Amino acid sequence: MALFSEAQKAQLRERGISEDEAHRQLALLAGRPAYADVVRPCRLSDGIETIPEDRHEELILLHREAAGQGRCLKFVPASGAATRMFQDVLTGRGVPALLANIERFAFADAARAELAFRGYDLDVLRGAGSGAELVDALVGDSGLAYATVPKALIPFHRYGDAARTAFEEQLVEAAGFLRDAQGVVRVRFTVAPEHLHAFRLLAERTMPAYERSLSVRFDVSFSVQKGSTDTLAGSASGGAFVSDEGELVLRPSGHGALIANLSDPGMDIVFIKNIDNVQTDATRADTLRFKQILGGRLVELQRAVFLHVARLRSRPVDPAFADEAAAFARAELGVEATGDALLAALSRPIRVCGVVRNTGEPGGGPFWVRMRDGRVTRQIVEPAQIDPASEAHCAQLREATHFNPVDLVCGVLDVEGHPFDLRQFVDPHAVLVSKKSHQGRDLLALERPGLWNGAMAGWITVFVEVPISTFTPVKTISDLLRPEHQL
Repeated sequence: MALFSEAQKAQLRERGISEDEAHRQLALLAGRPAYADVVRPCRLSDGIETIPEDRHEELILLHREAAGQGRCLKFVPASGAATRMFQDVLTGRGVPALLANIERFAFADAARAELAFRGYDLDVLRGAGSGAELVDALVGDSGLAYATVPKALIPFHRYGDAARTAFEEQLVEAAGFLRDAQGVVRVRFTVAPEHLHAFRLLAERTMPAYERSLSVRFDVSFSVQKGSTDTLAGSASGGAFVSDEGELVLRPSGHGALIANLSDPGMDIVFIKNIDNVQTDATRADTLRFKQILGGRLVELQRAVFLHVARLRSRPVDPAFADEAAAFARAELGVEATGDALLAALSRPIRVCGVVRNTGEPGGGPFWVRMRDGRVTRQIVEPAQIDPASEAHCAQLREATHFNPVDLVCGVLDVEGHPFDLRQFVDPHAVLVSKKSHQGRDLLALERPGLWNGAMAGWITVFVEVPISTFTPVKTISDLLRPEHQL
């Protein structure tokens, strides 16, 4: 067992990490990768539902009832920087296209103003084919620094003379399906601590106008990834990585750490969405409709699950109740269980996940996966969870028909209205280990189970097909030139 110095033990205590947890992390760093045991991709009628159109309104009404009661909240991980978004610009490959299309980007006015401050005229630079000045204004540290600020704060869409950031579009979308009976719309963003002030400034500057135009009142809050979820870096030669100053190197452990933020007070029905998957006012109708359909499906499932759990807990239990619960679990949830195992299988948080047809976007998808205890359950599996040495598993990945666009509705309260301890439903082995460097030396970085794969591995999971029009991500600035992001 690795030994820590007294100073290192104090460092762990200050971060809220126990020594046992530190040793567990080092064991994971030293072990073999825990790849997913993929059985087959989920497909329509085999793990993926299609909601008949004649049921849409029924489910929408269920959602609106829950929203009206103030039960619903939108949760948006928003700490990621826009580095990848501007990668082609940073490397120079995308500069000609940037220069040619600059007026089509919502951040064109900000770029023009920054250039004017420096004594340049954007139109003159375009005419001369000179992009270096524009690049420095956009991504340089002394300019707008777009490559290092959160993607949420980048202007995505232009509306006449105004521009909206991804943060603002998330607010407008939430107002379209989450308002309660008093007009309150609850949204929580997770942000990096160093950018918290910038988010608050943007919220204070923009929200009043949106509240007036949309006739709502936003209840917006910000949370940061908890320091206790950071992970130790490992040495390539074994054990903990120790800095030149003799300290343990602790690193943020990926978005899977946000499962702790989902356990915060006030959570009931939680809609999770990526910050960059936004639409314009003109293209948002399908998204708003299917958010409500997914929400209604969650409420419907939750009511049924709670009924069966209450019946199974009754003493003496009616055998007919057990048979009905087992049939429901098999037909609706893809769960095969009886007796105490059935009650345990139903006593879990629930998530309804919208999935879209696979169009070649990078990322994970819905699969049937064999768990360590032998159960076969529905899971979201990322490519990094597939063993590259297993041709059978790689073939399953290639044959997948649907993609995970991160469109989740989560029920995080139990039958008695108490919050689940979400840590109990994480697959602790579903970690990722990557190679990084620090102070010129190689280290092993440990990433916790991803928020919508390993961190929710023990949840009740239902996949529902949603239209591809609800999935318009912005991974690079060239995506902003697609028709769905242009007005």
